[in-house]
Amino acid sequence: MKLLKQLLDFYLNSSIHVALSCYALVQITFHFFDIQYDEPMALFVFFGTIVGYNFVKYDALVRVNKKPVGSQLKVIAVLSFISILLVGYYFFHLKRITQIVSVGIFAVTALYTLPFFPNRKNARNWAGVKIYIVALCWVGATLVLPYINAEIPFTGNFFIKCIQRFVLVFVLILVFEILDLANDDPHLKTVPQTIGVKRTKILGFSLLVPFWIVGIITFTLHDLIINLVMVVMLMLFIYFANTNRSKYYTSFWVESVPIFWWLMIAFL
Repeated sequence: MKLLKQLLDFYLNSSIHVALSCYALVQITFHFFDIQYDEPMALFVFFGTIVGYNFVKYDALVRVNKKPVGSQLKVIAVLSFISILLVGYYFFHLKRITQIVSVGIFAVTALYTLPFFPNRKNARNWAGVKIYIVALCWVGATLVLPYINAEIPFTGNFFIKCIQRFVLVFVLILVFEILDLANDDPHLKTVPQTIGVKRTKILGFSLLVPFWIVGIITFTLHDLIINLVMVVMLMLFIYFANTNRSKYYTSFWVESVPIFWWLMIAFL
């Protein structure tokens, strides 16, 4: 059991799980827009997520806090380095416009982590904006990049899907913020810090209802049923979220929602 827990912790701490969630959302984008599977695009997002998330999580730990580098962190560093090489490889298989937009997303990620302005904190610590930056990056990486790489003309359906994807990620992050309420710096002004846990849950519920209803315009009946299952699943995660939950509640189960969504679309 100890070995299994160590493997699970490494799987989560190395950002493989969150990368798989992003990969799943790319697959869902392919499905919704009838895009043929694009391996370079999907794997670019997968390995790019590993690089981006590990950079965000461990940059301050090592560069600023000067924490000693343990054996697990060394393995994560090796994984991240290999992922950087693969990101570079797949980057040159993308369309030029996709490359340009992906650099923009990377720049936002860097802004989120590094203090570019003198005497200012990074964007991660700007009051009230963290949730929007993360949601926008997810929308950009998992929907905008695959869409423009497929060279499909922009339509109203595309913008509706962007809003839906933003809402989905926003709600997922709300669950994280509820669990992190006891540990987050009060100056971050996260949603639960600002409006309280009860109202945050109500906000999450109220966003998921139109998320599903809008889908009536653009989804098939099969997709609508699957989306409803996914929405109910996420509502349950919101309902039972509290500060006493284990870290696995969010880092594994909540982040598995996009993976479950993709698997239902692929196999049901």
